[in-house]
Amino acid sequence: MKQQEKQRYQELGDFLRTRRARISPEQVGLPRGIRRRTPGLRREEVAQLAGVSVDWYTWLEQGREITVSTQVLESLARALHLAADERVHLFLLAHQQLPLERPALEETVSPTLQHFLDHLGTSPAYVSGQRWDIIAWNEAACAVFGDFRAMRGRERNAVWRTFTSATHRQLLVDWEGHARKLLAQFRASFGRMLGDPQLTELINDLLTASAEFRLWWPDHEILGTPEGQKALNHPQVGFLLLEHLTFQVYDAPELKVTVYTPINEADTPRKLQQLLTEGPRVPLGF
Repeated sequence: MKQQEKQRYQELGDFLRTRRARISPEQVGLPRGIRRRTPGLRREEVAQLAGVSVDWYTWLEQGREITVSTQVLESLARALHLAADERVHLFLLAHQQLPLERPALEETVSPTLQHFLDHLGTSPAYVSGQRWDIIAWNEAACAVFGDFRAMRGRERNAVWRTFTSATHRQLLVDWEGHARKLLAQFRASFGRMLGDPQLTELINDLLTASAEFRLWWPDHEILGTPEGQKALNHPQVGFLLLEHLTFQVYDAPELKVTVYTPINEADTPRKLQQLLTEGPRVPLGF
């Protein structure tokens, strides 16, 4: 076994042992008994709760080279009452795919994050969830991309809007380049949520509604979330040029914040200030 792998298995064993030591028998519905020398749970108790053999679990804590399935890791996470961050750490140490975090029925942003968006001034910004729904925004985003407050359902979904909205297509100077990149980013995120019924329904409907989506989806292009520039042709103020950056929220990694910063070319900062001062005279509907 290579030294790095040996260290990883040892780290996994140590992590399991420390998690076991902090849980009392009463927390998992077991009697304490009289002769309990081990702090927390015994190995055989964890094995029983997780549905594995005592020998196998012992070897795992000893740092032996053992392949652990996703199902067993989930059982251990439940048996040891692991928090969300601890559960992810367990999967990483065991070299397994990160556990799927199903989004809540209603994804929300904290007041602090909304406050951050609202104080970005002339920089349009919004927050999107795991299914690419826009769930929070600032006034500049509404002025540039359309009034998210008036949109309903899928009208706020970035992928659906890109491929089905006529006004959004006209807004983007290079619609095809943007759509192809967004689709490749969406495909990458879709791989982490395979089987999600709402995403599956969204994709099936896009295959019906958009000829371009139907043509490009089978290509399986994959892309991260790069920085870059975006050129827009706004119906009220004309050409805009912005830099964009997307990052995850540390306390809610399923959420992404996208910020567009105006650059001096094409008098973009002044035009954005004009939009915010005057308000949209030309509606950017769906």
